[in-house]
Amino acid sequence: MNNPLKNAPHTLKRLISDKWNYPYTRETAAYPLSWIHTRGKVFPSVARIDSTHGDRNLVCACPPFSDYLGAYTDKILAGKLA
Repeated sequence: MNNPLKNAPHTLKRLISDKWNYPYTRETAAYPLSWIHTRGKVFPSVARIDSTHGDRNLVCACPPFSDYLGAYTDKILAGKLA
């Protein structure tokens, strides 16, 4: 399918380039819904790298929550802090 949602996000560089090979207009690509005109829009600097794979298979690169806990939290859990 070749539609604005399937090809999203449309970067500013892609929208202003001379080459446009999509069956919909650049305006539809940039502002797919009318309310976006009034709210404003932030254009992404890059397009998707791996299509929708990254949207469907989220990866958390954060350290485990226990890494954020310290001596203060240990005292609270032990009931030694009033």
